[in-house]
Amino acid sequence: MDKNVWVTVTGIQYGDNPEGEKIEIITPGSYSRKKDMHFLTYDEVSEDGDGITKNVVRFGGDTFSISKSGLTNVEMIFEKNKRNMTNYVTPYGSLLVGIDTDRIDIIEGDDSINIDIDYALDINYEHLADCKIKMEIRNTVSMNTDNAWRSLI
Repeated sequence: MDKNVWVTVTGIQYGDNPEGEKIEIITPGSYSRKKDMHFLTYDEVSEDGDGITKNVVRFGGDTFSISKSGLTNVEMIFEKNKRNMTNYVTPYGSLLVGIDTDRIDIIEGDDSINIDIDYALDINYEHLADCKIKMEIRNTVSMNTDNAWRSLI
């Protein structure tokens, strides 16, 4: 994998809507690998365009973590068949978040890495939703950038 990558993150939350609420971003990122651990950084622009959240992702084996700093601040740790608690700090206050991970699949190819995570999310010990994260990390040269920009418009 190259250092410069395109990152596609799709989050789906299954709460009241059985089809789920879907959010997707496509953004440039920076990737590196040290021994068996992968590292990824990328910025996420808020919906109103007024703020940026910096994301640092670490993954390997049955563990995936994402640290966010900016408009929201949190370190979310996903470990297969394990429950993790964290404080999710927003401009409106702090929430106690529970993450109970059922599945982490990491598939490495020559020019891409695909990650699928299934987990249950609770807020202040009350189940909120079953969720999925799908992440694709792809070399910039292997992705058609015209299609990436069109999907953002």
